Amino acid sequence: MLTPSSNKTQIFALEKSFEKIAEDIIYKHIRSDCLLIGLGSGRAVSKIVNSLPEAIIKNCEFICTSLQIKIDAEKKGLKVLDEAKIPFLDLVIDGADQIDKNFFMIKGGGGALLREKILYYSSKKTIIVGDFSKFVNNFSRSLPIEVHPFGRTAVLSFLVEIRGKPVLRTLENGYPYLTENGNIILDTMFDNYDNVIEMDKKIQKIPGILETGFFVKQASIYYKAFEHGNFQIFNKFNESDFCVSSTV
Repeated sequence: MLTPSSNKTQIFALEKSFEKIAEDIIYKHIRSDCLLIGLGSGRAVSKIVNSLPEAIIKNCEFICTSLQIKIDAEKKGLKVLDEAKIPFLDLVIDGADQIDKNFFMIKGGGGALLREKILYYSSKKTIIVGDFSKFVNNFSRSLPIEVHPFGRTAVLSFLVEIRGKPVLRTLENGYPYLTENGNIILDTMFDNYDNVIEMDKKIQKIPGILETGFFVKQASIYYKAFEHGNFQIFNKFNESDFCVSSTV
């Protein structure tokens, strides 16, 4: 049983792991020669933003997926560009809600799944950072689905037909949560996730659905943070094969 003291120790060690990951990514993957970098959302990305050295701040340019990370970037003095430059992305750094044994991901817990997927699929290199709890054999959480408000009731019915259990995401005051694109999110639980690629295709065909939180394109590199202050790196060899390149 964890005591408050041991829990604080683990949280501190996990933060140290994220700091080490940020340093490793900056050293190995971010050069100071005018890279265009896409930034996802979450604490791992914020940690990297706040760790950037002056040379990178001065020479690199950034595109942000959410207001939260854009505010962090502006405070750090980063040069933030608009979406017109997305096709020229060199690198995207992001987190994930869950990563399964095939290195497929569920994303969208923070509500930026549509923008994150646009950047993710447009970049030459993609790096995903998550703590050890995010790495699972099979998905066990709900799938965020971004939906046009006009299609809410229709999409709900369609998702139930394919054995989904959709729940409208709401704010603390009970009002619907709206993405930065002005859409709603249906957090949808499924009984199993045995065939993620086929599930994603089926869901994407439903009129009114703008994007799902399934990310079936594997990232270039995954960083796994541990609660003892260290981390593990998974490097991509080809479309379906990964290996642990190092444990730090």
